[in-house]
Amino acid sequence: MTPEPLVDSFGRVHRDLRISITDRCNFRCTYCMPAEGMTWLPRSEVLAFEELTRIARICVDRFGIDSIRLTGGEPTVRAHLPVLVAQLAALGVDLALTTNGATLRASVADLAAAGLRRVNVSLDSLRPERFAALTRRDALPAVLDGIDAAVEAGLGPVKVNVVLVRGVNDDEVVDLARFGRDKGVTIRFIEFMPLDADRRWDRSAVVPAEEIVAAIDAAFPVEPVTRASEPAERWRYVDGAGEVGVIPSVTRPFCASCDRIRLTAEGRLRSCLFATDETDLRSLLRSGASDDAVAAAVARTVAGKWAGHGIGSATFVAPPRSMSQIGG
Repeated sequence: MTPEPLVDSFGRVHRDLRISITDRCNFRCTYCMPAEGMTWLPRSEVLAFEELTRIARICVDRFGIDSIRLTGGEPTVRAHLPVLVAQLAALGVDLALTTNGATLRASVADLAAAGLRRVNVSLDSLRPERFAALTRRDALPAVLDGIDAAVEAGLGPVKVNVVLVRGVNDDEVVDLARFGRDKGVTIRFIEFMPLDADRRWDRSAVVPAEEIVAAIDAAFPVEPVTRASEPAERWRYVDGAGEVGVIPSVTRPFCASCDRIRLTAEGRLRSCLFATDETDLRSLLRSGASDDAVAAAVARTVAGKWAGHGIGSATFVAPPRSMSQIGG
């Protein structure tokens, strides 16, 4: 069967599937979870590996999806993760994982052997006390070791995601850029988005992309790299020491070229990170629906995708769930 492009009403072709495989996490990050913690999904409500793989196979075979990213919660807390990685890698896609990196050293060799190609590690500070305050865990050494382990395992380019918040960690831009240059990893600075668990987001907390790039350029001169459909605007160090990225989701949103869809841990398909509605694929799977029926539901969801999230506009409505519940 020749894949049919998965196209929305604005002509955007979707080739990137983000799959949240658990809502659980071994951190309690201040942006993702309220201080009192969260009520986790019952295990029976989370998609099994076979269900996840079936949905992924349908998206690959029917629609030509060629990139899959595993997220959470924290995906490495899911038992027997290399088994799922092997099943998805067999589909022939570019398979990546987003993780907090705290337990990566223990699992990275098995994940690479199973077919994982790349990792993104979340790291919002290099300062131990600040890191502990942001994550509510004193685990910075373990995360830094996890980044080293990913590099050693050849899961490159290893990308390190940094959410910048005004007055919180925006004084670390140059330090983090230097860290990326020294380690041979790609730092990606992300503008703070209204997906925080406590709903305290304010636009004044956003550090604009142009300010980030200016700070880096003053310390380590950079030049732009042509951008495709990826969310990050890329900049190459003039001295050849790699590159850095900035994801300007608020000040320069990339909605017009977005090619991503997202599947939550309990099997709900979202056409946008900020979507306010979802399609329940789990019920279809567990009611005995055919692959044709599942594919039709995916196509309908994408066909109804809106033009863009509209952060900052009077009509913007934040999704009712935080990032940890949606999946990055």
